[in-house]
This record gives sequence, structure tokens and C-alpha cells, in this order.
Amino acid sequence: MKTYYYALASQKFLVQEEPTAEVLKERTRYYHEQEKEIDFWLVNQPAFLESPEMAELKAQCPQPAAAIISTNAQFITWLKLRLEYVITGEFQAPSQTISDPLASLTSVS
Repeated sequence: MKTYYYALASQKFLVQEEPTAEVLKERTRYYHEQEKEIDFWLVNQPAFLESPEMAELKAQCPQPAAAIISTNAQFITWLKLRLEYVITGEFQAPSQTISDPLASLTSVS
């Protein structure tokens, strides 16, 4: 099992109102320059919110939600400082209630 960290907010806030795409693009460029493997993902309507232990968290966040999920705790802390109005936390996966940490409830079109 691995620990995943997240910055969670409404999809509208994270995807439309904040320059999240620009932040992630810059971070991706930096990782390529440093020859580091990408350890963060933007997930619309993250499925981990459907697990029973996340019910309270889901209730706190306007829906539909979006999350930036990472295995790097420092990156999520930096995002919290940068974006301010996000909920941060962590979870372990794969587990009995969260089989795929990056799963989304939206279908690919």
C-alpha cells in the first residue's frame, strides 16, 4: 500500500478559476528537466471520495469535485499554500475501499 496525498476543491474552482493547468504544466516541465518521474495527477470527480471513510470529506467539498493527487506530500503542502481554498489530506491505497487511487467517476469521451 502507498500513501497518496490530495488537494481537493470544487471542479469549478480547481479547473476554471485557478491557474491550475499552468501550475501543473510548469511542474511537469521541471520534472522533465530533473529527469524525475511524474508523481501527481489531476482527477475530476475522484472516486476515492465514494469510500465510506471519506463521506465527511465529500460532504465538505462542493460537487462536482476535483483533486490533485500525489505521492509527494511536500508538493501538496505547496499547492495548499498556493491555492489556499483547497482541502488537503491523505489516504492509503490500494485498500478494500479504495482500489484505484486515481480512479474518476467521469467517463472519458
